[in-house]
Amino acid sequence: MAFKTILFDLDGTLTDPKVGITTCCQYGLRAVGVDVPDLKELEQFIGPPLIPAFQEVYGITEDQARMALEKYRERFTDIGIYENELLPGVPQMLEALKAAGKVVATASSKPEPFVKRILEHFSIDRYFDEIAGSTMDEKHAGKAEVVADVLRRLHIPEEEKDSVIMVGDRKHDVEGAAAHGIRTIAVTFGYGSVEELTTVGAWKLAHTMEELTALLLEA
Repeated sequence: MAFKTILFDLDGTLTDPKVGITTCCQYGLRAVGVDVPDLKELEQFIGPPLIPAFQEVYGITEDQARMALEKYRERFTDIGIYENELLPGVPQMLEALKAAGKVVATASSKPEPFVKRILEHFSIDRYFDEIAGSTMDEKHAGKAEVVADVLRRLHIPEEEKDSVIMVGDRKHDVEGAAAHGIRTIAVTFGYGSVEELTTVGAWKLAHTMEELTALLLEA
């Protein structure tokens, strides 16, 4: 069956937010006494919801993790959000998908207002039928919850889920889509390893933007 609806993760899939996210994580964690001088260590936070991720990795309390997130956003809102790069080939891919009549949406764990600002900053918001992300309080930041929300907004009935595909670069994308019976094309040019993506059951892997475009346009 041809894919009619395509749900995109943002970070590591359409854009490379490494500088902004790692620097803001460093800033936020320092505020709760966690000093991480090596930004490379902080790349693991590109993709997943930050509060549980901070707790899991550094053993801090939920209150401390929320404070770290608050300080993270203090820097991210005006500075870190723009320390980001659009991945090569993204506009051309989106243009091809819309020319083929595809419904295109985001399903990001990043707060929705930030997702909108980033897409607008790169002038690609016009390609999206829905822009979905998490809530600012991160109470609904899990990928499965975001996918559920965008499916509801797009009025996708249960019997049409076979025509929906998720595109992402981390295990959270694969698992969140699978919770709704949706397959995932995992891209290997983001922040998840091939081992991570295959272990959680990605349907197919795309190693380049051209390969991804071809998979999405397959009849």
